[in-house]
Amino acid sequence: IGVASAMAAAMLAYATGASLEATEVAATIALEHHLGMSCDPVGGFVLIPCIERNAFGALKAYNAYLLATNEITSQHWEDLDRVIMAMLETGRALPTPFKEMGTGGLGITMVDC
Repeated sequence: IGVASAMAAAMLAYATGASLEATEVAATIALEHHLGMSCDPVGGFVLIPCIERNAFGALKAYNAYLLATNEITSQHWEDLDRVIMAMLETGRALPTPFKEMGTGGLGITMVDC
């Protein structure tokens, strides 16, 4: 969801004529706010919570676009490359039950759904 949100934020910025720097910042903001999210489908299906998370990812993309195009981008502290590296580190550190296995988080606490 984070990568898709970052791509959508960058697309919004680029399509509206934002600078390349603002476009990168939009992607960075969207991605950095998805780091560490578990993928814990209930019953192995993607209905809960995945579809709702996709909707929130779209909202985060729009908000990231707004932030990036309305701030002084040179004052943004992170850059996309460092956030991508953080995503890799986070993914490696995330326990297996939270990696689309349905064996952790909501995947085991909402079994009655």
